[in-house]
Amino acid sequence: MQSFFQLVNVQRWDDHRYYHHSRVNQALHLVSALSFLVAYVFLFIDPVVSALIAWLVSMTTRQIGHFFFEPKGYDEVNQATHEHKEDIKVGYNLQRKIVLLSVCAAIPVLAYWMPQYLQWAVPEAYEDTPIRMTAMAWLILGAAGLTFRVLQLWKQDSLMAGLAWGFKIITDPVHDVKMYHKSPLYLLRGQWLDPMDHVKGAPH
Repeated sequence: MQSFFQLVNVQRWDDHRYYHHSRVNQALHLVSALSFLVAYVFLFIDPVVSALIAWLVSMTTRQIGHFFFEPKGYDEVNQATHEHKEDIKVGYNLQRKIVLLSVCAAIPVLAYWMPQYLQWAVPEAYEDTPIRMTAMAWLILGAAGLTFRVLQLWKQDSLMAGLAWGFKIITDPVHDVKMYHKSPLYLLRGQWLDPMDHVKGAPH
């Protein structure tokens, strides 16, 4: 178990130092993390509400931070190009995210105009309205996306690497609150990029 959590910590560290230089991105991750925690609670109360919060608020704010605010140039802190970081990313890089988000965007279109294409995947109790059908399909997409990447990492590296990444993703909201709770304060002070002083000189 110790080696498992060490691997999780390595993945968390790499994720932070490579992909969270923008204070705006960090602040959006804080919003995303807090809303994900609310979505986790609603998963046991009303899965429709949970899915709508997770995809419309949590995932939207998180991916806006990555796509529009995170620097794409040469990373002086880690001495790495954006292309190199995308190649070695353990989780979903921007190209994979585009595919995932495209499927996400297609689901409500199908739910409203061609619901028969979703009925095979959505429990019958949630087929009564397009919104409820969309929400349940989004829940399934989230679980499928997580499982698919775990299996990919198992094939590419090891089962432990895949499970460590899956555990990291599920627990990221708690970790992100801990890491980025001060990001709005830094933005108010006019600091748009994290100087990453805690990363410089640290063992990679």
